[in-house]
Amino acid sequence: MDEPHLMLTEIPGLFTHHHHPHQYTHHHPHQYTHHTRNLSIHRYAPYNIHQHLQSAPAPVYIPRRLPTTIAPIIRPIASPSPPLPEGTHIGHLYPEILTMIFSYLDVRDRGNAAQVCTSWRDACYSKSVWKGVEAKLHLRRSSPSFFQSLMKRGIRHVQILSLRRTLKDVVTGISNLEQLNLSGCYNVTDTGLAHAFSLDLPHLKVLDLSLCKQVTDSSLGRIAQHLKNLEVLELGGCSNITNTGLLLIAWGLKKLKRLNLRSCWHISDQGIGHLAGLSKETAEGNLQLEYLGLQDCQRLSDESLKHIAQGLTSLKVINLSFCISVTDSGLKFLSKMPKLEELNLRACDNISDIGMAGLAEEGGCSIRSLDVSFCEKIGDQALHHLSQGLFHLKSLSLSSCQISDEGLEKLGKMHDLEVLNVGQCSKISDKGLEMLANELVNLQSIDLYGCTKITSKGIDIIMKLPKLKSVNLGLWLVR
Repeated sequence: MDEPHLMLTEIPGLFTHHHHPHQYTHHHPHQYTHHTRNLSIHRYAPYNIHQHLQSAPAPVYIPRRLPTTIAPIIRPIASPSPPLPEGTHIGHLYPEILTMIFSYLDVRDRGNAAQVCTSWRDACYSKSVWKGVEAKLHLRRSSPSFFQSLMKRGIRHVQILSLRRTLKDVVTGISNLEQLNLSGCYNVTDTGLAHAFSLDLPHLKVLDLSLCKQVTDSSLGRIAQHLKNLEVLELGGCSNITNTGLLLIAWGLKKLKRLNLRSCWHISDQGIGHLAGLSKETAEGNLQLEYLGLQDCQRLSDESLKHIAQGLTSLKVINLSFCISVTDSGLKFLSKMPKLEELNLRACDNISDIGMAGLAEEGGCSIRSLDVSFCEKIGDQALHHLSQGLFHLKSLSLSSCQISDEGLEKLGKMHDLEVLNVGQCSKISDKGLEMLANELVNLQSIDLYGCTKITSKGIDIIMKLPKLKSVNLGLWLVR
């Protein structure tokens, strides 16, 4: 019969110093003397934090292979180590501290943390953790419990990425909804919006229907009736909107501050008159508007600018880019608007140096940002007019305009200028950059894309500006 092979398993904390492999002082040496050469001894050093808590129990011998004539003897294993002292585990942190930690995680990780345990879930569901978060949803099936979870976390901003269910599930499931983004949901219809907006929604302040091409004036009637506190309405690309829809907006949305009508091709001067409150007997107008986006509304003329100047005196930003029917005459009306800060006239083909002269007259000095890029009739004379009236201009875009070094010399008087875009102005050379470098000490960003007459010498000069942070040099040198 083979000699039995035994394995010695040491409990942590058993030994405090090393022993010779043939010396065991904790048991009777005569019992296993002839087997010690076959023993496989494994020592486990205890963690330091446990040493002062553990006693030294007797070693336990577990046989690897016992003879058939010897019955196995199993002795109980020592009890596990005591728990860590109170306060040393993350689970012992105050909920307020856990909440603060979870607020630094991204949205996906917050959701994963909430599934760890109940205490983490409660901390993750704190409203302060989800403050300002926008839930992005694929609305495929009704899930009341899910919307209750969103409400518990205090989520009030929702973006619908795809829509297969009725919108009413959202507005009823989140009763205090503040922002609803439906941009790009091609299957949003008047019927669906009528079903969702059948009751007053006093908390909803932001509604984005951009590129919802099936939306018509009928939906705007529902919105004007039940969303009285709406402040932001995005209708870019809703090409079925007409002047009637603008009349409904002017009638019901008196708190509206931002309205985007980009590419609403059917609206005309009459619709802008409704917004400006020119038909008081029907609608008071949206007199609190601060932003009006009219990009690519090609049926608008100078008459629209007259209506805007008369009624929408709170406007700070107007986007008229690609409005090809707007001319120099209309800019004279805008020059009288005391709060106007930003004006976008990009690609307005009928704007010329004369229009810049009219804009710089009385009141035009309040404008801080002006974009006349791709207006081919803008030249050096326009810069002369701007330098005489727009003293507080901080951003000026002149890309692809007919300006030269002579025009840049006029800009030297605009000492507050921080952003200058003169890309694709092929007449500009190193001489013009040198004049700018001597005068525009506050310039932070300049676009020189496609200025093919500029050399490395001019670049070195402009780079010496003390506050310059951004330079676009794409295609600045043709080899």
